[in-house]
Order: sequence, then C-alpha cells, then structure tokens
Amino acid sequence: MTDTAIVGIGATDFSKESGRSELRLACEAIRSALGDAGLEPSDVDGVVRFGMDTSDEIAVARELGMGELRFFSRIGYGGGAACAIVQQAVLAVAGGAADVVVCYRAFNERSGHRFGQVSTGAVAAPSSAGVDNGWHYPFGIATPAATVAMVARRYMHEYGATSEDFGRIAVLDRKHAATNPNAWFYGKPITLAEHQESRMIADPLRLFDCCQETDGGIALVITSAERARDLAAPPVRIAAAAQGSGPDQYTMTSYYREDIAALPEMSVVGRQLWESSGLRPEDMGAIVLYDHFTPYTLLQLEELGFCGRGEAPALVASGELELTGRWPLNPHGGQLGEAYLHGVNGIAEAVRQLRGTAVNQVTDPGHVLVTAGTGVPTSGLILGAA
Repeated sequence: MTDTAIVGIGATDFSKESGRSELRLACEAIRSALGDAGLEPSDVDGVVRFGMDTSDEIAVARELGMGELRFFSRIGYGGGAACAIVQQAVLAVAGGAADVVVCYRAFNERSGHRFGQVSTGAVAAPSSAGVDNGWHYPFGIATPAATVAMVARRYMHEYGATSEDFGRIAVLDRKHAATNPNAWFYGKPITLAEHQESRMIADPLRLFDCCQETDGGIALVITSAERARDLAAPPVRIAAAAQGSGPDQYTMTSYYREDIAALPEMSVVGRQLWESSGLRPEDMGAIVLYDHFTPYTLLQLEELGFCGRGEAPALVASGELELTGRWPLNPHGGQLGEAYLHGVNGIAEAVRQLRGTAVNQVTDPGHVLVTAGTGVPTSGLILGAA
C-alpha cells in the first residue's frame, strides 16, 4: 500500500439540481482531478467505479479521450464501495495492471433517482437481493432510514442512548460545514434544540439525523509513489485499505444477528486497517466517518476502537471530536453537512487535510482514517502524508 498514492482530487459543485447528465458530472469531476495531478486523460489506463454508477467506464473513457484501458473494475453495495474503489486502484497499480487509475462517483440523487425513497424495484429485483428485501418490505421497512431506525432503537435500548446523542453528531457536522464554502450547508449551523425540533422521518430518526440528497460528482487519481513525485500536487500516501463483510450480512440492517446494535462489517475493516498499517486509533490526527445516518457514526466509533461498546455518546459529548479535540470528526461537514457523494468526498477531504489545504485545517494530522458506508459490506482507508 505504501508504494501507492492519491495524486489528484476533483469535484463538481454540490447542488440539488445540477442541470447536467450524470455522465457529464463524472467527466467534469475526472477532468478536475486529472488537472489537479497535472495529468492528461491520455495518461489514464485504469478506471474503477461504483457498481451502481450509471456512467460506464468506457463511456467516460470515450468522452474524455482516455484511449486504451488496461484495467477496469466495479464495486457493489452502494456507499460501502467508497474506499474499496481506491483499494482496487491500489491493487491494480501495485500489481502492474495499470499505471494511472481514476476512481469516480457521480449522480443526480436529488433531481433524479432519490435513494431515500421507497424503491419497488429493490424488492422486485430478480436476484438474491430482491429475495432479501422481500422479507422486510411488506412490513413497511422499505427505505434506508427505516432500516437504520431499527438498529438505532435497539442501540438506545441496549445502552441508554438518546435522540440528543444522535443529534450531537448532526450539530458537529453542520458546525464544520458552516465554515466550508463548498458545503451545501455553508453558513447554516444548527443547534441541538433545532435537531430535536426537526420532523420525524423513521422513529427515532429525525430529519437532521439523515444525510442530504445531492447532485454532483467527485473523482480521485491513484498512481505509484515513484511517479507521484514528479506530478503537480503533493501526493498522499495510501497506508492501508480494506474491505469487510460480517457474519449473517444483509443490506442496511442485518436483522438476524444475535446483536443487532452493532456493525461487525466495520470491525472487520478496522482490524485489517490497524494490522496492515501498524497504526492504532490514537495515531489518527483526524477521522472521516461515513455519516449517512447519525446513529451509525456512533457505532463506527465503537467498532473501530475509539471507545468501548456503548461509550460513543460520551465520547461525542466530551468535545474530543471537535476540530481542536483529539480526533477531529468530518472537518468538511460530512455527508450531513457538505454533500452526499456516497462518501468519496470524505476521501477528498482526507487528502486536503494531509496536504494542508483544507478549509477547516487540522494541525499536523499525520494520518487520517476514512470509512465507507455502513450497514452494508463496507471498506476503509488510512491515508498519510507522503
């Protein structure tokens, strides 16, 4: 892993109605990332994307003039793919399958297909996923918020957590977004009282417990550490990358585990990250956790070893996740505050932090942990200064 680096990051604007096709958003983000690295589309010979992205790699290659591709790959499970696309790029570069790999995610999730709404296609799919969804859709558990709400309620029952504990995550993310000009909620912090007054979406989840619906695109460029030295932007070293799926895994909520109030897939990822990098939670100068729903942010802190089981609410309340705390959380505002780009914008934020160019810059971060979507087979990264 240490022989590879992220050398370019690029993004479109984040909006609620882009006015462009998803293919155009992908191309804009990729061109921006290549420009950041000082590379041309013709330098790219590998592409990795989300399985559910609507813009095929060959279409992107045609539109941008990439020429021949020697490697291409797709990762499934929605937001769980965020860090895994980088892992695939690392494996390709390290194994000699490609020299320069582009990773991207682009969609119109607000003006187009809205993932937060009920999708009849999910239960009608002619696949094992359709069968899985068929067990809970008839009971009205048919949106991501509804599935997460079951875990949240069980977590509250097991550990005495409250809606206010969830709200503190939302307040913190919005506080950081409020000082980030690229964030949708720039200049719009919220208070805990406002969180508590926001309308109920799926009890106990309120509106401000749920991430945004965003139109936009974001891209990353990965190459070898050796080639990175000659490129335009400061490279960021990929110290570790991992994927993980837990026993009895379903999607969003694994109903049949003995312990429902847990995310063992993230524990699988965390163990690999710590073991392969030789680092520990105390070595992280910032953490970028996938915050599609506030309760899952708390559970990740526990699964990754930042605190014990049931102790995340107290950790958040302690102030240790503030910008001046021990583990600054989501300095860009996260998906609750900046934008919901399936977590890839969190990787870009980690790169900015390690380059020293972030809006809410953390002092000497050293290493940054990034996670992908939870409740699904997921992934994670540890990035470090080159």
